[in-house]
Amino acid sequence: MSLGQIIVVLSTAPIDRGLSNVLGNVATNLGLSLKPFDNQGCVLVGNTHAQRWQVSRELAPTEREAFRKLAASLCLDLAFLDAGFKPARLRILAMDMDSTLINIECIDEIADFAGKKAEVAAITEATMRGEIKDFSESLRRRVALLKGVSESVLEAVYKERLLPNPGASELLSAANAAGLHTLLVSGGFTFFTERMQRELGFTEAHANTLEIQDGKLTGLVLGDIVDASGKAMHVKNACTALGCKKSAAITIGDGANDLLMMKGSGLSIAYRAKPIVKEKADAAFDRVGLDATLALIAQ
Repeated sequence: MSLGQIIVVLSTAPIDRGLSNVLGNVATNLGLSLKPFDNQGCVLVGNTHAQRWQVSRELAPTEREAFRKLAASLCLDLAFLDAGFKPARLRILAMDMDSTLINIECIDEIADFAGKKAEVAAITEATMRGEIKDFSESLRRRVALLKGVSESVLEAVYKERLLPNPGASELLSAANAAGLHTLLVSGGFTFFTERMQRELGFTEAHANTLEIQDGKLTGLVLGDIVDASGKAMHVKNACTALGCKKSAAITIGDGANDLLMMKGSGLSIAYRAKPIVKEKADAAFDRVGLDATLALIAQ
């Protein structure tokens, strides 16, 4: 028998006490019963206000969407957790980098210096929306447009345009302190992942290597490309090394090439993500920071 699901409301501001009635009305219209999950009410975890309710059965995708539409109208974010969700079993935190951990798509910003941002960004967007299915081919097409760009542009992008997204440092600090294996898996470039690994303390990082000759980009990527399968493989390898199942992993991403990595994980989070990712993720963060993850795994 299903134990139902837990709906977690997440907000940057205190949650209105009247929300319970509003959620209850939606539940009733869907033929569900809704009740508080515990007696804690609204709690503050770091920078995030969170409150939990339980519905009587597992929600269908259309029912999840009904709750999400309500939440969006109230400037709130939602997560849907299994009633048996056990945060203590989590051992891994795996994250995408571009537009998830950080505020930019690095390849688009590199292209901007070359006067080709619009052309490259259009391919990036179509890929993240899932319209271009072959990520490897998409990446090769975009990198080819960067041929001849000075290596110094990479440093300029890092220093002038790249910022960790809100809550990134708080999340990584707490995850590392809790003993989680932290993993940065990116379809972007090692030039940036290596720096973010050092800055934020990731246990390991994987990305693509740009070929550089005589101080200029050649328009080629060295070695195997970290695509959707590559990201999923690195998460699987981490699970194998730690002797745990994928259900022990938290995964966070924003684009279609993150879906395979996120599938089957214990907690999947879509951060300011494309619609196709939000539909499939356990949680969708559009307003709260990355550190809202801590409100979902608080003991």
